[in-house]
Amino acid sequence: MANGGNEGLEGRGYSKRDSATIHDYSKRECARVRILLTGVNGQVGSALKPLLRSLGTVQAPPREELDLVDARAVAAWVRQYRPHLIVNAAAYTAVDRAEQEQAAAFALNAQLPELLGSLQREWGGAVIHYSTDYVFDGTHEGAYTEKDITAPLGVYGRSKRAGEEGLMSSGVPALIFRTSWVYGLHGRNFLRTMLRLGQERTEIQVVNDQWGAPTWAGSIAQGTMAVCATLCSSAQAENSLVDGLTGKEGIYHLTNGGATTWYDFTRRIFELRPECRALVLPIPSSDYPSPVRRPVNSRLDNTKLKEVFGVRLPLWSEALEDCLAELPDVQEVLTS
Repeated sequence: MANGGNEGLEGRGYSKRDSATIHDYSKRECARVRILLTGVNGQVGSALKPLLRSLGTVQAPPREELDLVDARAVAAWVRQYRPHLIVNAAAYTAVDRAEQEQAAAFALNAQLPELLGSLQREWGGAVIHYSTDYVFDGTHEGAYTEKDITAPLGVYGRSKRAGEEGLMSSGVPALIFRTSWVYGLHGRNFLRTMLRLGQERTEIQVVNDQWGAPTWAGSIAQGTMAVCATLCSSAQAENSLVDGLTGKEGIYHLTNGGATTWYDFTRRIFELRPECRALVLPIPSSDYPSPVRRPVNSRLDNTKLKEVFGVRLPLWSEALEDCLAELPDVQEVLTS
């Protein structure tokens, strides 16, 4: 199998030791805070919920209890609970369908984060928000930094970029984590689809000319917690997580290390789960018709995250092993 871009990464700061960096948050003490978690049933939200409890009281209303596109309902709920921190893991992620559902995509990806920022500013709260590599057009030769110019290719990317801008313009202390190629054992994502197709089909064609970092939702949650631990440590007298955010607000790239293609990612999945016996064939993006183009290069540079917070996530290949280790039987994916 192709190495997926991992060769030599140890020399650039990535190693198995980095996985320990994101597990130290439980050792840090922080003033107990009230937290609102949105998107609790999604990939990132479901991974975050059990970890956030170590920081304080977590309210995580599902969609049935709080309609996040109902601005009045959201405002009433937030003003009553008055969270110190909102962790916004809710998102509209159907990239292709967004072309026909622009209003729905912008309601959740753009209008919601701006609203949450405005509400939190009323009493000095903070927001953690998640964005995407799809704010870039993929024409950059190297990994994108936070300073690179954004140029989304479709409605989904434009809605996420609008969410970044709206949240930042609200004036609230906020961290925006851009991530990429998110997968996990919950929700609809590439990993679950490949695990299913690997058993149902004899042959699969997978795109081999798009590069990025597959990022496990569990790594995103652990990385978020490690950042929160750093904020607690840097806070002043009351050791408040929100106080510690002062001077560190802004956009950060948060992905697993290394890079690969969807094809090599699939091959590695099947190597780790031999019950997936389908033959994997590489194809160019031009052979995979789609309503919207994907960036050819989705690689994100995580240097800023390391420099400011001392946090670096494990290699994508190591994170994939950790993720699949939590799945005893692939049949669970087919039946859930």
